[in-house]
Amino acid sequence: MEDEFDIASEIVKGAQDVFSTMLMIELESEDALFNKGCEIQSNLTSMIGLGGGIRGVLAIHCPATVAKAITSGFLGMEVLELDDDVKDAIGEIANMVAGNLKVAYATIAINIELAIPTSIVGESFNMSGAAKSQRIIVPLKMNGEQFWIELMYVVN
Repeated sequence: MEDEFDIASEIVKGAQDVFSTMLMIELESEDALFNKGCEIQSNLTSMIGLGGGIRGVLAIHCPATVAKAITSGFLGMEVLELDDDVKDAIGEIANMVAGNLKVAYATIAINIELAIPTSIVGESFNMSGAAKSQRIIVPLKMNGEQFWIELMYVVN
């Protein structure tokens, strides 16, 4: 049943729902990449662990300009640096997108549990998952600027 489930489309729908509802911003999506890497230029990554029927991590990778723009939209004021407000805002976006994915998986009787989001600020790090994990990277654009949502997972 999971093979028929279009995870990339669910990630896009979840992200578009969160951004249109919370920030009144329409996201553009590009073709998802399956089990391959791409160049991700991120200054801030927020990750949320997944457990239950799916084990893994959902991550949102943002350049500083995108992370600050998202946070400015959340707070209704200009944000000038990658501070705790930015880490919290991108973590909350990760939480909401993962929550939408949890609801979508529930429709095919797979229960997902979510952990607390964690954020990393930096420029030179790589993510890796369990040995046989699947990897999906969904490139998105907000007001012409790119960011990425990545899901690395194993179905239990």
